[in-house]
Amino acid sequence: MATGRSNSTDEHELVDGLRDSDPGALATLFDRYGDRIHNHCFRHLADWAEAEDATSSVFLEVWRHRRRVRLHDGSALPWLYGVATNVCRNARRSRLRYLRVVASLPGPAPEPDHAEQVADRLGSEARMRAVLEQVRALPAREREVLALVVWAGLTYEQAAAALDVPVGTVRSRLSRARARLTQEMSDG
Repeated sequence: MATGRSNSTDEHELVDGLRDSDPGALATLFDRYGDRIHNHCFRHLADWAEAEDATSSVFLEVWRHRRRVRLHDGSALPWLYGVATNVCRNARRSRLRYLRVVASLPGPAPEPDHAEQVADRLGSEARMRAVLEQVRALPAREREVLALVVWAGLTYEQAAAALDVPVGTVRSRLSRARARLTQEMSDG
């Protein structure tokens, strides 16, 4: 890497080449000052990867604004440092905005322990098998009413319509089913 002590005429020709949209002039400028700009960006951002991104952005900005390149004491380096400072400032602002948004998001919902879910499922299956064993002892008509009113949540009228029986029949079947189940549970 050059020390930055380039010939003033050489820098003028380089800037003229940039203004004339010569990509070779940009490449020469990068070869000459890329490491210095990268180190400058690192000192602002404290992250090598972000400094690389910022350095790329600096030279993209240089190309975009190539007609505005200025020499100071015959060197483009001060202007490049100015562009790099602005790019780093914008990168820091973007990072801070991102961090504020991330901090404002709710944290992940706690997830139940998978083992607890498995134990709960096994327990509920065992309880359901015991209930079904008692329900299977009921006459079929009482099981139907129990399933529609208690498990499916239908009203007496809806269950009567589903079974095509009077509402009173639904009430009496459900009453008998509950009585038998209560008796089974107290005997068991």
